[in-house]
Amino acid sequence: MVERSTRMKDFWRGGELFVWMTASGVALSLLMVAGMLALIMINGLGQFWPGALQETGLRTQETVIGQVVGEEVIPNSISPDSPSGQRRFRYRVGNRDVFGAEYRWINEAEIVSSARPDDLVVIQRREWGPAFGRVTVGVEGNAADGEHGSTWSTVVTLVERANQLRRRIEHLEREEIGAINYRIEKARLARQALALNGPLTPGDAEKDRRLLDQMTALERDYLAKTEALERLHEEAGKEVLFLTLSTGRSVRLSLDQVLDVSRPNAMHWFEKLLAYVHNLWLFVSSEPREANTEGGIFPAIFGTVLMVFLMTLAVMPFGVMAAVYLREYAKQGPLVRLVRIAVNNLAGVPSIVFGVFGLAFFVYALGGTIDQWLFPEALPNPTFGTGGILWASLTLSLLTVPVVIVATEEGLSAVPRDFREGSLGLGATKFETLRHVILPCALPGILTGLILAMARAAGEVAPLMLTGVVKLAPALPLDEYLPYLHLDRKFMHLGFHIYDVGFQSPNVEAAKPMVYMTTLILILVVVLLNWAAVRLRNRLRRRFAASAV
Repeated sequence: MVERSTRMKDFWRGGELFVWMTASGVALSLLMVAGMLALIMINGLGQFWPGALQETGLRTQETVIGQVVGEEVIPNSISPDSPSGQRRFRYRVGNRDVFGAEYRWINEAEIVSSARPDDLVVIQRREWGPAFGRVTVGVEGNAADGEHGSTWSTVVTLVERANQLRRRIEHLEREEIGAINYRIEKARLARQALALNGPLTPGDAEKDRRLLDQMTALERDYLAKTEALERLHEEAGKEVLFLTLSTGRSVRLSLDQVLDVSRPNAMHWFEKLLAYVHNLWLFVSSEPREANTEGGIFPAIFGTVLMVFLMTLAVMPFGVMAAVYLREYAKQGPLVRLVRIAVNNLAGVPSIVFGVFGLAFFVYALGGTIDQWLFPEALPNPTFGTGGILWASLTLSLLTVPVVIVATEEGLSAVPRDFREGSLGLGATKFETLRHVILPCALPGILTGLILAMARAAGEVAPLMLTGVVKLAPALPLDEYLPYLHLDRKFMHLGFHIYDVGFQSPNVEAAKPMVYMTTLILILVVVLLNWAAVRLRNRLRRRFAASAV
């Protein structure tokens, strides 16, 4: 008994139980992270695989064509005839414009037949989501519509030709007509600026006349481009697809509304793999459509990365200078301690408070003043006096500056005292010691703070809703027009995209995979940004470690 009691005392004194508890905490945390990532990847990445189409016959003589996307046991359905419970399947039946809903549940007991014919087709459309059925080709106004070129190769060729025509239309709309509109607006603002100066001098009158001639010439070009655009639209709408639905009804689909056609039941695994990679690439490289529930998320990826980059440029010098003053120059006392407490408390302020401050100070006060001083000809339409990526980045820099200050102070305090004294002993000034000795040695700590700041800024949404993020941005903040980087433009953000698609979408069921996939992309963006910063930090550590030797 005494020996057993001694072993227990040794066990408690040795702290083995504490080691096991802490290790369990780490293991549980890793499992939770891995489980979260697995859940997101399974629900997000699975949407790009071309699932099989089933043609299912029901007891009610009804036929359903769709993809089985889920199943479950019906609650309270366990009976002697069905000891494991009756199941029901969730079908994605598409054709939302015809059926009113894209998904429906079918009980297993209602199913009398199920097959996967090779001729069933998935049609990706610009509007109303995917359509399922059997397809034939026709020409607008042709009486023998359904008999015209109904082979699969004809369908694929026509869709590809329609896509090429659509790309020409988009190029004409965005590049050529967009450039004309941009130049017309610049000329209009230039004339407005001349008018603001009072009565025109002879020189200003000549300049105004040249601007007017320029606008007249641009408007002629605009009319010519719009006529060419109308001809392309007419050409695109001539050929149509006729889709026979599961109900036997035939619907007409204009080819200019069709993005892609595929027959998943006729594909082998390699063709499905290629289709999967193609769909994944389209998701990360194309623009959203249908209220963000379809299409890609490239504008959101671009906006998130650019905002984090601008935030980094703003927060880095400001946070480092504040920390250097507090640690190296300020006289330590009650006031400095009070400032440090204020900085630490600032990190705990709810992010929406920073959003309200950014809206009031940056957008209304600072932006409104800039508009009055620099862009009076554009008023009352605001240029910087409304939300934009600059104000959103500055607001997030305020939100994250406490993290950078604290990490920089820690890095400065970790520099050995011998380094400072050695530099000063060799005759260097305090500024030279700070510049050539202390700051280089503290850089890894500074970058650690920057990594934490970037991770927090990339995931924040609440301040952005007040300072510049939008559901759908008409243009990227970066383009080919001077000054190339348009800091006044609104932008899209991955975090806000998740909120919008998940909670504001009219088609919640179809938006679920989009929510998971956007979340996965946001995590990857944060990981890549942090990975780049960590690589830089490790490189600096090796460099200064070698210098110390």
